[in-house]
Amino acid sequence: MSFGQQSGPPASQKQVAYLKSLFQKAGFDDFRAARHSYGLTQRQAGGKFTTREASALIDQLLGVEPADEGIDGADGVAPKLPISGERVRAETVHADARVELLRGMPAELLSAELERRGWQVTPPD
Repeated sequence: MSFGQQSGPPASQKQVAYLKSLFQKAGFDDFRAARHSYGLTQRQAGGKFTTREASALIDQLLGVEPADEGIDGADGVAPKLPISGERVRAETVHADARVELLRGMPAELLSAELERRGWQVTPPD
């Protein structure tokens, strides 16, 4: 592979347009303006992304943490990302998915994860 070339299939036009709209919501005019803030390469600053890069950047802009062990939801299926133009806001979709995921989680597992992250957890009275 030559220097500066993509290492995978190119992102779709919808993904790039969605990324551009997310950057505009974050206060950047274009990819070049967001280059240093988000650590984009010159190729990415020109609007060239692989599918995997675009997905990771969309998740980062939406505040979605990558799931451990490759499972995104309780059923192992990643939540559907809305495409610009849909009525449902992406933040709402992801917040609802997180709430549903946490509802089915045992309290012991949640407290262990919080303690792993440095929180102090005390049982209810």
